[in-house]
Parts: sequence; structure tokens; C-alpha cells
Amino acid sequence: MTITEQAPPEASGVVAPVQIEPAPPKPPKPPRKPRRPRLPPPPRPLAPRDGRWWAGAMILTVSLLLLGFVAHVAAFSAFQHYRAQTIAYGDLRTSLAKAETPVGQLVSEDEMVELGTPVALLDAPSIGLSEVVLEGSSGEVLRSGIGHRRDSVMPGQAGLAVILGRQSTYGGPFSQLYRLAPGDEITITTGQGVNTYRVFGLRRAGDPMPPDLAANKGRLELQTADGLALFPSGVLHVDAELVSKRQQNPSRVMGYAALPPAERAMGQDPSAWFAAFFAFVFFAAAGIGMWWLWTRWGRWHAWLVGVPVLVALGVVTADIVMNALPNLL
Repeated sequence: MTITEQAPPEASGVVAPVQIEPAPPKPPKPPRKPRRPRLPPPPRPLAPRDGRWWAGAMILTVSLLLLGFVAHVAAFSAFQHYRAQTIAYGDLRTSLAKAETPVGQLVSEDEMVELGTPVALLDAPSIGLSEVVLEGSSGEVLRSGIGHRRDSVMPGQAGLAVILGRQSTYGGPFSQLYRLAPGDEITITTGQGVNTYRVFGLRRAGDPMPPDLAANKGRLELQTADGLALFPSGVLHVDAELVSKRQQNPSRVMGYAALPPAERAMGQDPSAWFAAFFAFVFFAAAGIGMWWLWTRWGRWHAWLVGVPVLVALGVVTADIVMNALPNLL
């Protein structure tokens, strides 16, 4: 028997099968940790207590007070003046018709004319001024119109008649007084009739005084604040001479020395600051209440409720403070 050699697989052309080793098994995945529930974010504090917040709150409160003051000067005081003048004009017409308009300092032997009583109507056509004149010249009286200084004679009588009026607040009835020129006429209707004055000069602090008034002659002096509105530099005086028939002078009981300081030009009432202090306290309390609402209700709710209240209190506070400021502002 012949033993033959077996050819290698390459030589025979037959490819030997390749055995592929199986991949190692993947390690098991670790068990997932239970997902923690997502908590809502902590609420943002409505009113932080840092210094910047309180500084902003204070600035905003003061700004609202100033806004109330501006609103009062620009709008509300003018409405007050218009309403007061409407009422005073009706009262003056009635008293003139009944011949009951006061023509002197007294209404009886021992009773002076009440402050705020309508006593005359002043017309200055060259500056478009027509205003009821009230008795007295304190800040309280001048809120309602121009005022006759009680120590002076009534317009149309022999002597010096002095009328004061505000420059810018409460309608600013004397805001255009500086436009009067020599030769302009002013008529004043009183319980004694219609009286005509002719302007002969305007003067300020440091200007020469007019000549002394001759006997049985009449003169009118109008006074208001001079300079920028609410920032007066002095008093503006307008001098006018009586050119119509002189009226009879009744008896007088008050001179300039007895006139209260609050009724003189740029006079102030110190007692009014007491009421102004309490007005500021109420306004500050309202401001604190607004910030408390901020912490409880949120920003927009506090603004919606607090801002109108603060502006209204600012207007009231400004109205009270005006009584303590100079009477010609």
C-alpha cells in the first residue's frame, strides 16, 4: 500500500473555515437611581431689605411728594382760585345790589370787616385782569383772590389803598403785573362807585420811592412777588394815582403798626407750619404703608393702589404748606 502525502489546504485551493470567537457579554447596566422630584424655585423676595432698595423707596416717595406739589401749583390751586372767585363774584354782586358792601374797616362800632369778605372788583384791561378784591392779605385769603391790606384806605378814597396778589400759585392773578406801563388805567368798583386810577410807575427794591401823597389825593399800590415763579427776589410795586372823583373816607381803627406780619408783603404765618408738619407725617405714613403693601401684594398691586393715594396726599400737603410760605408766591 502506497502512502500519499496530503496537500496543505493552500495548495488544494480550499480555504479553511475561520472560526470567530464570540464577543464577550456586556456587563449589566447598573440600576438607575430614582429621580428626585423637581422642587419649584424659591420665591423671589418682594421687597429686599438691602440699602439700595430703601434708598430707592425714599427717592420715589419724595418724588411723589414733589409731583403732588407741582400738580397742586400747576392745576389744582388754579381750580380752587377759579371756584373761589366765582363764589366771591356772586357775593359781591349781591352786596352791591343791596348796598351792603363794606367801604371801610368797620361794619359796626366794634366789629371789623371779616377776612375774606368781597369788597371790590378790580379791572386792568391792558393785561386782561379782572379780579374780585377780598378783605385781608394773609396767605389764607390770597388763596381765593387778591386782597385789600386792612390798614390802608378802600380804593377810591383819599390816601393810599394797597392791594396784594399772588404771582404764580392759586391762579397767579398778579402774574402779569410787570406788563403794566405808565398811562395804563385801572378801574375798581366798590360800594361807593367806580373809581379810576392811572399807572405812573413800577418799582422794585432799591428804586426811588414815589413822592409823598398830597392831602385829599388818592393813590393805589399793587404788590406781588418779583422774579422767578416760586423763587422771588423781592416785591414788585405798581403805583397809580386816582384820577376819578374822590370818595368819602370813613373812620379807621387800624394802622400799619397793628397789621399782623402775615398780612404784609411776603408775610408768613408761623403757626401754619404746625399743620404742615402733621401733613408731612401723614404723607410719610402713607409711603410706609405703600411699601408694606409691596411686601404683601407685589409691585404692581402696590403701585396701583399706593401711587394715586400718595399723589392725592401730596396735593393736600402742598395746599397746607402754601399757607406757611410767603403770601405773594
